[in-house]
Order: sequence, then C-alpha cells, then structure tokens
Amino acid sequence: MATTLELKTEHNPSWCQGCGNYGILNGLKAAISQAGFEPHLTVLVSGIGCSGKDPHFVKTYGFEGIHGRVLPVATAIRLANHRLKVIGCSGDGDAYGIGGNHLLHTMRRNVEITYLVHDNQIYGLTTGQTSPTSIKGFATKSTPFGAIEEPINPVSLAIAAGATFVARVFVGEFNHFKQVLAQALKHKGFALVDILQPCVTFNYLNTYQWFSQRVYKLDDEIGSEPPDRIKAFNRAQEWGERIPIGVFFQETKPTYEDQLPQLKEGPLAEQDISSVDIKKTLSEFI
Repeated sequence: MATTLELKTEHNPSWCQGCGNYGILNGLKAAISQAGFEPHLTVLVSGIGCSGKDPHFVKTYGFEGIHGRVLPVATAIRLANHRLKVIGCSGDGDAYGIGGNHLLHTMRRNVEITYLVHDNQIYGLTTGQTSPTSIKGFATKSTPFGAIEEPINPVSLAIAAGATFVARVFVGEFNHFKQVLAQALKHKGFALVDILQPCVTFNYLNTYQWFSQRVYKLDDEIGSEPPDRIKAFNRAQEWGERIPIGVFFQETKPTYEDQLPQLKEGPLAEQDISSVDIKKTLSEFI
C-alpha cells in the first residue's frame, strides 16, 4: 500500500489554475491509497484531452493511448493480466464521443475496469467546442448560435447498457467524491464514475457555483443502498435545478474475465507458452 505522497511523480500538471482536474488527481491518489492497491499492480490508461496526462502524475504503471480508445487498451491489459487493477481516465468527448461505442460494449461485457470520466461538458484541450454532454443551447466557438443537439446522459446510458456500478460525483464535493471513488475502485466489475468537473477557461455556464447550487447527495434522500435498475434509471433522468450525485446503481454478477476458461489457470502473462506450437495456425494464414 502506498500513501498519497508516495503516489506523486516528478511531473507536475500544467492545467489551468482552478481546473477541476487537480481535484480529480488528488482524489484519485487518495482513493488508490485508501483502497490499498499496490502501485506495481495498478495501471492507469488514458486517452487524449486535458485528462490524458493522468498516468504521468500517478506513480503506477500507465498507458497514454489515442483519442477514444481507452477501453480497448484497458480491456487488453485486464485480459493479459487480470491480477492488475485497471483504471481508465477520459474526458467527456473522449469517453462519450469517439469512444462511445467502446463504452457501450465494455459495459455490457462487465470487464473489471474502473472508468473515470472528467466531464466538463466541453472540449477544453482544443479550446472550447461543444462536447456530447454540452447543454442544448450552449454557445461556443463551434456553436456560436447555441448547440441544437440534446446532450448525452451518461448515467442513464450506463444503467440501461448493463453497467454494474454507476455513479456521478462533483469534484467540488471533494470528500464525497473520494468516498464514491473508493467504492468504485473496490467494485468487482465495470464501474463508471461520471465526474462533474468545471472547465474554468472555456465553460462559463457550468461553473463551480452553478453546480454547487444544484447538486444533492443521493444518500440524503434514498439512503446508502442503491435502488434497483428501474428506479435508478428514473432518478438519473433528473437534471436541471436539482442534480443528484452519488451511487445510482450497483450489482454483483460474473465479470467477463471470470467466464473465460483461458484464465482459469491464472493470468495469461504468467502462463508458460514455451511448448505451444503455432506452425499449424500460421500455415492457415500464409
């Protein structure tokens, strides 16, 4: 087990002052430490965007991939060595835009990955265009007259697609965020944590103050036991003057890895393949 300080690397973030990514980074290190994960058995996988540098700032193994491809890489790592704790880090464009198809199928397969989405409702790295979660009517440089598309609801999507752990948090509620993240990291199965993370440079609508006036904790209204899938889906539809945060849904069922006979003898990375003859297989393709 590593302390939060021991998880710090020699690299320092260069995000904008006040960016919600700082809170996410601190919360992630604290949650990894609290969960008791060993750094050499933990892997962070990221894509492209302001969140893409997360593996540089946490002293675990890391892989910085390409835009929208976090989950295929994370899945491959889990299948190669399912002793590893795999954590995906994406932005809302990375996860719900170009990576949306991968998200859908990883959720239904229930691969054991904790997926953290830095949801600032805008493309920040490319200087402020609308993202899949931007509110309809939101004016940006790519939509100067206001976005005409309805936004994606990641929580509803995840519940409907079969994710076994679905949560939303607000980085401005830091202690609550750490608590929920620790739960997600310990979950056996696919866990989506949609993190409301204000972009202080390009998103002048969904600010810290805007969220602070609207978010409320699910625990305060429904208790600590997440509801069934239908009730959770109905609760997830709430967005506007009141925005719920917390764990919407959680269930236990076999993971994708649990059902693969190839992994019954242990991680593929640890299996002896010195006696495997692939000549016959190769001959079919040559």
